[in-house]
Amino acid sequence: MSLYSTLEEAIEAAREEFLASQPELEQDDASVSQFALQKYVMQDGDIMWQAEFFADEDGQGECLPICSGEAAQAVFDGNFDEIELRQEWQSENTLHEWDEGEFQLEPPRDLEEGEAAAEEWEDDDSPSDNWA
Repeated sequence: MSLYSTLEEAIEAAREEFLASQPELEQDDASVSQFALQKYVMQDGDIMWQAEFFADEDGQGECLPICSGEAAQAVFDGNFDEIELRQEWQSENTLHEWDEGEFQLEPPRDLEEGEAAAEEWEDDDSPSDNWA
C-alpha cells in the first residue's frame, strides 16, 4: 500500500501504476472505467491518500470507487477539480490509523492522544473539512 500526502500525488501514482500494468498501452490510448480513492488519517494527524484506476467497473482494490465511465477517464486525463473530489469524499469512509499499519473507520479513543485526535478528526462540516 502506497500512501501520498497530496491527492494529486496519489492520482499521479495511480496513473503510473495503471500504465505500468498495461505496457502495451500509450498514455493517450489508455481507457479507464473506474477511479477509486481512499483517505487515511495517520496517528500523528497527517492526511494521506491512495488512489487506483481500473480498466473495467468490476475492478477490486483497496480503495472505494468514486467515479466511473467518463468521469473516471477525466480524472485519469488530469481534467478534474481537486476541491470537488475532496468534497465528494464521505468522511465516514475515512480510515484512521490505530496502530502502525492498522486502520479502522473510527479514530482510536483509548489513549489521551487518541481522544484529542478524534475530536480534531470529527467532521463538523466546516469549510476546512472540505480541504482535508
